[in-house]
Amino acid sequence: MAQASPPDVEQAAGPTARRMILGTQLRRLREAAGITRAQAAWEIRASESKISRMELGRVGCKERDVVDLLTMYGVHDETERTWAVEMVKQANRPGWWRSFNDTLPTWFDNYIGLEEAATRIRTYELMFVPGLLQTEDYARAVISRGAQDTSDPEVEARVAIRMRRQRLLGGPKPPRLWAVLDQAVLGRPVGGHGVLKKQLEYLVEMIAMPNISLQIVPFETSGFAAESAFSLLQFAEPELPNIAYIEHLNGALYLEKLDELELYSRAFDRLTVDAETPDRSRQRLVKRIAEI
Repeated sequence: MAQASPPDVEQAAGPTARRMILGTQLRRLREAAGITRAQAAWEIRASESKISRMELGRVGCKERDVVDLLTMYGVHDETERTWAVEMVKQANRPGWWRSFNDTLPTWFDNYIGLEEAATRIRTYELMFVPGLLQTEDYARAVISRGAQDTSDPEVEARVAIRMRRQRLLGGPKPPRLWAVLDQAVLGRPVGGHGVLKKQLEYLVEMIAMPNISLQIVPFETSGFAAESAFSLLQFAEPELPNIAYIEHLNGALYLEKLDELELYSRAFDRLTVDAETPDRSRQRLVKRIAEI
């Protein structure tokens, strides 16, 4: 059986994407060789669950483990082996967010890497303005849960992470961001009316960018298409699966199965139909700013 050739990953952004691409390639090679995860795990003295996590890109790989697996899978071509080893090195390089590891929840680490690699981000929010579009004061109010004392170093570190994430929107190859907000977001005075007003003014500025779209779901049609916030991430690399991301109180879900993705994609499509057009949404923002 022909071996899967290594993909071109010139467009892959950051270690998370490269880790997932390497994992996908290892899975393809294992399956082409007719080897089970249990057999592969035995070869590198690991558990079957570790092989699964490696193939999903959830954990980093050791160079020795990858070399041993390639030998087991019958991959002896030096070009392929060199590619895999180089991918291990690149995938294990820490992303910029690793310097915030003491503050960053472990379950959010993967999301930042995926966000950096995404070419299209669709997000729905019921409570707050999406993190990628928040002002610093608004973000601080959200993260501190409205606390008056903003000197907490952990809060400030998390605010810094959120502000740093936003750089990708103005980068040389920014993702296409499509945000849908419930109308309630415009009325919730997070941080006070002054903070909210500046946040809405900032939204008006941001949606003037060609890669950012915003729609607002009015009260009359809200609550029907989705009952919780979620994001959908798409990537240019065919080796990377599309992902639906849903946060909960103490963690997050990363959904990749086709039926799950289809469910959330349909929900987002319905939201865009229920929402006002981008132009009318902008008008609603301007009107709301004048009311505050």
